[in-house]
Amino acid sequence: MSPLEAAIVLLAGVAAGTINTIVGSGTLITFPTLLAFGVPPVTANVSNTLGLVPGSVSGAVGYRRELVGQRDRVLRLVGASALGGAVGAVLLLALPAAAFEAIVPALILLGVLLVIAGPRISAAVAARHERTGGLPRHGAWWVWPAIALAGVYGGYFGAAQGVILMAILGIGIPETLQRLNGVKNILGAVVNAVAGVVFAFVAPVDWQVVLLIAAGSVLGGQLGATLGRRLPDSLLRVAIVVVGLTALGFFILD
Repeated sequence: MSPLEAAIVLLAGVAAGTINTIVGSGTLITFPTLLAFGVPPVTANVSNTLGLVPGSVSGAVGYRRELVGQRDRVLRLVGASALGGAVGAVLLLALPAAAFEAIVPALILLGVLLVIAGPRISAAVAARHERTGGLPRHGAWWVWPAIALAGVYGGYFGAAQGVILMAILGIGIPETLQRLNGVKNILGAVVNAVAGVVFAFVAPVDWQVVLLIAAGSVLGGQLGATLGRRLPDSLLRVAIVVVGLTALGFFILD
C-alpha cells in the first residue's frame, strides 16, 4: 500500500469512526475504500471489522456522561451482542454470499421504518406495560433476543448495524436517544470485537489496514461523540433515517 493509499484509508477510518458513533454504517466508507485499493473482499471485511473496534470504544468513552447509571442495562445486553456477533461471524463463513445479499436490504429497511415509527411504537409499548406496572427499566422482554439478532447481523457484515440497534433500543427501552446511543456504541464494539476474533482465526488479516483504520476510527469516535451529543433527539432520529436510507441505496444499486 502506497503512502497516499495509507493516508486515504486513515481518513476513511476517521469518517467511519465519526459516523459509527453518531449513527452507524461507517463500514460503507471503509469497506469500499479497501476494495478500491485492491484488498481482497474477505481480507477487507475481516481487517475492517477489527479496525473499527477501537473506534467504537472511543465513541463509547466519548458518550460516558450519557452512560452514567446504565451499567446494569449495558451488562445485560452485552451478552446478547457477544452471542449474536459470534453466530453472525460463523454464518458469514458458512453461508453463500447470495443469502447475505438477499436479507441485508430488508433488514436495513426494517430498521429505518422502526426508527421512523419509533415514538408511536414506544408510546404504545409503554402504555401497554403501564397496565401491568410499567415498562421495565432494562426494557421489554423482547429487547434481549432482538439485540442478539442484531448482533448476528452485525457479525455477518455490520453496515447499518447502528440503525437497527437504535430502532430496537429506542422502542423497547424507556430512555432518551442520546443515552441509548452510548449503549449502542458499546454493543457495536462488542459485536465487532467478537466477530473480528472469530475471523482472525480462519481468515487472512491485513494488520496495516487494521492499524490505519483503528487509528482513524479512534479520532473519529471522539469527533462523533462531540458532534452527536449536540443533536436533539429529533435531529438524531433524522440522521439515523438518512444514513439508513443511504445504506439501503448502496446495497440496492451495488
